[in-house]
Amino acid sequence: MRRSVCVLAIACAGTLAAAPLDRKDVEYGRPGGKPLLLDLHVPDGPGPFPAAILVHGGGFDEGSKSTNVRPLFDVLAGAGFAWFSIDYRMAPEFRFPQASEDMASAIKWLTSNAAEYRVDVRKIAIIGESAGGFLVNYAGTHETPETRVAAVVDMYGPVDYGKLAELRRDHPERFNMTSISRHAANGGGIHFFGAEQLDEAGLAKLHAISPIFAVHKGMAPFLCIHGTKDDQVVYEQSTAMCDAMHKVGAVCELITIENGGHGI
Repeated sequence: MRRSVCVLAIACAGTLAAAPLDRKDVEYGRPGGKPLLLDLHVPDGPGPFPAAILVHGGGFDEGSKSTNVRPLFDVLAGAGFAWFSIDYRMAPEFRFPQASEDMASAIKWLTSNAAEYRVDVRKIAIIGESAGGFLVNYAGTHETPETRVAAVVDMYGPVDYGKLAELRRDHPERFNMTSISRHAANGGGIHFFGAEQLDEAGLAKLHAISPIFAVHKGMAPFLCIHGTKDDQVVYEQSTAMCDAMHKVGAVCELITIENGGHGI
């Protein structure tokens, strides 16, 4: 009788451990005393599961972990992925180095907590859209042994911010300048990267942080998804990124959304 109770208890514990898990506002870091939070979902089953870290867009001054990337939640869960949607430090209070540090912290946090969340550390992807696309692009081209991931998915994120900024200045008819100007007024756009204007000094700063100039052999494979009618980040940013990666022997695939705009 005692043995049967023990077996039943172990079986129940195993079932509970393999139940689906949904949590909100989990702290993954606290730089300078500011809590960094994420929402997460882990599928039913023992795992280990492939995982995705989701990074929202919003011009570096808007958006949240629970809004911009919401359309991806059910898609990833249905494909058997655990997902972790993060917030990060934004303008006007913060600038690029802090947001990039938060991206790295999220990867390290997930790796460190992989056992608790039944995650396969060999199968972690980072997925970003728009401004979040820039952050995953930067992480994928500036990886360290602690932040290397299996794959990067860039959804219409910038890769050459200097060239993009010059296009916005010289050909405003191609862009939704109302939206772009709103973010710029709040510290987004080039100001987020410490560039005050598009002079030689400003362009040098934008060149230094642009992922396309850090492409190298051996980096994680990229999947770029971009619409041909994007009026905030031109489609050519993604074609240029894949071209640059192919030249060094890195893997980059591009899904083109014909007549697609900016957004999921």
